[in-house]
Amino acid sequence: MSAPLFFDSHMHTPLCKHAQGHPILYMQHGLERGLAGIIMTCHSPMPNGFSSRVRMAPEQFGEYVALVKEATDAAPVGFDVLLGMESDFFPGMEGWLRSLHARAEFHYILGSVHWHIPEYIDAFWHGDTIRFQEQYFTHLAESAESGLFDCLSHPDLVKNAAPADWNFDRIEPTIVKALDRIAETGVAMELNTSGMNKSYVEMNPGPRMLSLMAERGIPVVIGSDSHSPDRVGDQFEGALAHLSEAGYENVSVFRERKRYDLPIIDVLASLIQQEPVAM
Repeated sequence: MSAPLFFDSHMHTPLCKHAQGHPILYMQHGLERGLAGIIMTCHSPMPNGFSSRVRMAPEQFGEYVALVKEATDAAPVGFDVLLGMESDFFPGMEGWLRSLHARAEFHYILGSVHWHIPEYIDAFWHGDTIRFQEQYFTHLAESAESGLFDCLSHPDLVKNAAPADWNFDRIEPTIVKALDRIAETGVAMELNTSGMNKSYVEMNPGPRMLSLMAERGIPVVIGSDSHSPDRVGDQFEGALAHLSEAGYENVSVFRERKRYDLPIIDVLASLIQQEPVAM
């Protein structure tokens, strides 16, 4: 086992109203997992009550920054707690997000298309599952092209909208078009291990989409999407194995909005092996 090297780059705080645990607890679990640091990425505030049930209010933004700083200050030497954010891409909200991202010194901004929030369903669900899936991947490509984000989170999340109707062969042409557009932007994409706990039991993205990403040279960041401290670094060894199987040699991390690539073999050697967290 080598020195700590890797980060968990996706986790939340109680301000989003559906997570638990102070960032200091996430930091402590990151230490136990053999990580070099964590990036807090709570759900961005949005204007006019948009999706307010699952995110901090706009007036809580300063509280969020201060909460992360408490963990940063409490972390031991050699372990980093960095400020990030998971921001929703929704057509028409680009100006709001651009201003929001300028309000703090972020290290990492995740872009998410959350198909399941009521506002997205109201705008884009018209009774056709296939069309809804196609629209999701179009928005994923548009989110990369917006220039707002460093990485796109859980990029096939829509497969959980109707798991019984998810057919990769059928949607593959749409995914290929989206990935071609994303690859042109240089934006990274996330391998999110929390998919193993969702209705379609598979990491986000699944192996076939991950291979298509590898073919296009799209960088990948791993995140647990932790909503409780005990999930920090969960199933990272498996995620790294999936990356290798898809054809990747490196995995990425961000600092100061810049991407750094690490050899997968070195990251694997740095992680402390332990039993999977019981859910």
